Amino acid sequence: MTITKPALRPDNPRFSSGPCAKNPSFDLVLLRDAPLGRSHRATIGRAKLKAAIEGTREILKIPHDYRIAIVPASDTGAIEMAMWSLLGARKVTMVAWESFGAGWITDVVKQLKIDSDVRTAEYGEIVDMYDIDYHTDVVFTWNGTTSGVRMPNGDAIPEDRTGLTICDATSAAFAMDLPWDKLDVTTFSWQKVLGGEAAHGMLILSPRAVVRLESHTPSWPLPKIFRLTKGGKLIEDIFEGATINTPSMLAVEDYLVALVWARSVGGLDGLIKRADTNTAAITDFVTKHSWIDFLARDPELRSNTSVCLKFADKRISDDTKFAKGIAKRLEAENIALDIGAHRDAPSGLRIWCGGTVQTSDIKAMLPWLEWAFETEITQQSQAA
Repeated sequence: MTITKPALRPDNPRFSSGPCAKNPSFDLVLLRDAPLGRSHRATIGRAKLKAAIEGTREILKIPHDYRIAIVPASDTGAIEMAMWSLLGARKVTMVAWESFGAGWITDVVKQLKIDSDVRTAEYGEIVDMYDIDYHTDVVFTWNGTTSGVRMPNGDAIPEDRTGLTICDATSAAFAMDLPWDKLDVTTFSWQKVLGGEAAHGMLILSPRAVVRLESHTPSWPLPKIFRLTKGGKLIEDIFEGATINTPSMLAVEDYLVALVWARSVGGLDGLIKRADTNTAAITDFVTKHSWIDFLARDPELRSNTSVCLKFADKRISDDTKFAKGIAKRLEAENIALDIGAHRDAPSGLRIWCGGTVQTSDIKAMLPWLEWAFETEITQQSQAA
C-alpha cells in the first residue's frame, strides 16, 4: 500500500529543543558588527555585553534591583554556579519532574551532600508545589524540557518565604510569564527560546539572593568560574558585563540580534503569543487523531515550548522502535529535524514550539507526521 505524501513542506524543518531554530529573519550578515579579534574588556566589548544584559532585563521585564550576569557553560554553568555558591546555609528541597532537574538533585545530594528533601514526579506530571516548605531553599525547573510540563504560575510560592527559590528557567524564559517576585535565582541559556548560540548562560539574582551571597560562605572550595564575591562583597563588575571568563563576541552579537527580533514581534507578550499559537496548532492536531497524545495529561501543565507527544495506538508493538522510525522518516524527508524524545524520557516525539518557530511550518509538518505514522504502522503490519 502506497500512502501519498503531502504536497506542502515546512520552509524550516528545524524543531529541535536546543539548540533551537534561529528567528525567521536571521541572516549571518546581521552579525557583521561583532567586534571579532577585540578584547571583551575593551570599551566596545563591555558595551556589547552590557547591552545584552539590559536587553534581557527590558524584554523579560526583570526588576531594576535584580542583578543579571552572563556566565560560562550555558544554563548548566549558571545553575551550578548558583547551587555551589548559595546553598549550604539551610536545608534544601530539591524538586524534579524531568532529567535536568534530576541532575541537579545528584549535584546537591551526592556532590555537595547537603541535607535535602527530594521531591520527584513522573514524566508528564509535576510535584505539588504547595506541599513544600519554603523556609528551606528550593531548587526546581520551571519548564520540563524533556517532559513537556511546566509550572502553571508561581502562586504556590509564598511572599514571606525565608528560603531562596532557585529556578532553572532555560526553556521558559522568553516564552512564559515568570513571576520575578517569587524567584530569587533564575537561570537560562541563549540557545533555547531565542535560538541564540550555545555555551553562554544567564544568572539573575534577586536582592535576597545577593544578601545570601554576602552573608554565607560555602564549606566547600569554589572554582574560579563560580566565584561571585570577593572579601564578602558581591563582585558588581560581573553584573555590568565584566564576565568571569572570555565570552564569544560572535555569540554575544547573535544574542543581541535575537533581542532586536524579539522587540520586533512585541517583546515578551509577542513571544508568548507565538509559542501559544504554535502549541495550539499541535493541540488541534492531537484532538483530531486518536493515535497520538500529549505526554502531559493536564492541559494546564503542558509546556508551550518543548511539546512532548506519545503514541497511543494499540497496534504499536514496540513504542521506542516505532517513535524512532517516525522521527527517522521525517528527517529523511527534511520535514522535521531532531524531534525524537530525549534519551531519558519515555518514547515519543518532542516538537519545539518556541517563538522562533513559524506556525506555518508547524502546520505544514503535521500532515507529514500523519503520513509517517500511517507508513510506519503499515510497514509494521506487513512485517508481522
